[in-house]
Amino acid sequence: MEIAAEIKRLADAGRDETARTLSDIVQIPSLSGEEGPVIARLEQLCREAGFDRVRVDGLGNLVAEMGAGEHTLAIDAHIDTVDTGELSQWEDPPFSGLIRDGWVHGRGTVDQKGGAAAMIGAARILKQTGYSGPWRLVFTFTVMEEDCDGLCWKYLIEEEKLVPDLAVITEPTGCRLYRGHRGRMEIEGVFKGVSAHGSAPERGENAVYKAGEAVLQVSRLNEALRVDSFLGKGTVAVTQIASSSPSLCAIPDSCMFHLDRRLTWGETRESALEEVLEACGREVELIVPYYDRPSYRGTRFSQEKYFPTWKIDAGHPLCLAGMEACRLLFGEAPEIGKWTFSTNGVAICGEHRIPAIGFGPGEEAFAHAPNEKIPLDHLERASAFYALLPYCLPPLMGEAAGGGA
Repeated sequence: MEIAAEIKRLADAGRDETARTLSDIVQIPSLSGEEGPVIARLEQLCREAGFDRVRVDGLGNLVAEMGAGEHTLAIDAHIDTVDTGELSQWEDPPFSGLIRDGWVHGRGTVDQKGGAAAMIGAARILKQTGYSGPWRLVFTFTVMEEDCDGLCWKYLIEEEKLVPDLAVITEPTGCRLYRGHRGRMEIEGVFKGVSAHGSAPERGENAVYKAGEAVLQVSRLNEALRVDSFLGKGTVAVTQIASSSPSLCAIPDSCMFHLDRRLTWGETRESALEEVLEACGREVELIVPYYDRPSYRGTRFSQEKYFPTWKIDAGHPLCLAGMEACRLLFGEAPEIGKWTFSTNGVAICGEHRIPAIGFGPGEEAFAHAPNEKIPLDHLERASAFYALLPYCLPPLMGEAAGGGA
């Protein structure tokens, strides 16, 4: 395919510009709920890149479109980041955006402004190649993912009625091709006790003791959870315990623990809750918390903190197109894998059954870590992949997703 050689050449020629784009947006801090300034800068960069249509939706997501095909391919990057953590652990200032020795350095380079910069690089390439294929290309720069993965895409699908046929998630994969990951949910367990004076504990019921016994059962439950041959094992972990009492000289009358539950294939919200009830006893009250924080635009769009598992088959046409793009660009079939963490795929494919794959610059191990950095080579490869993929996709695709739990 001659277009592959041309795209590869253009990605190489635009490598430094893509790196500068990433450096630019890394220098703009963008914690979840505070993305306004970086969205404004990305909107300007998208207009300069030559997108046909650029807009910001009601939640604050940036949507940039190219082409007018009958079918829609979405390519997504979330542009919010986690905080810096302990500054003494950073060799360079976390928002430096420093380009040095073939790397771009700083918070968000890998997770995941690198994907956003590569998307803009791909848009420049598509303009240069005069793309006019059967796929309408929608590049989304989404918000609040670090706080509540998938919320941005629930909003796009349910409120903005943007329902693509296919999607690419540009979270870091080390330029491997990913086809799913475990789901997750948050669970709070509450035990009630009866307060009494600390000098006579036998007069009360200590809620901490009840919770403590349950925590040991949760540990045992983790060892017994289901395993999927591709996605791996489900897990459950206690991540917080808090109690309340009238004073430090009183028996606690309430104790809460917070669970991080990772869901493998075949595990659901209902099955996970039932397992915790069975392990901890029916006395515990289980709650799946809600996320209800306003976006930087002041918009509230709430959801329960349950994020479904997803994967698609290795033989799905989208996977095959991704493999073909890698072969044409890089001379070899890509390694197929999955993320350890969670992405916007929980909403795109897990909940709404839109087939999705992952291909992103940067290594997952750098996400949320001090001294986050991304190689320029990955930015070049990702830009080329996003630009070539629409040329590799069949014009008509009636295949369903591999499904979401």
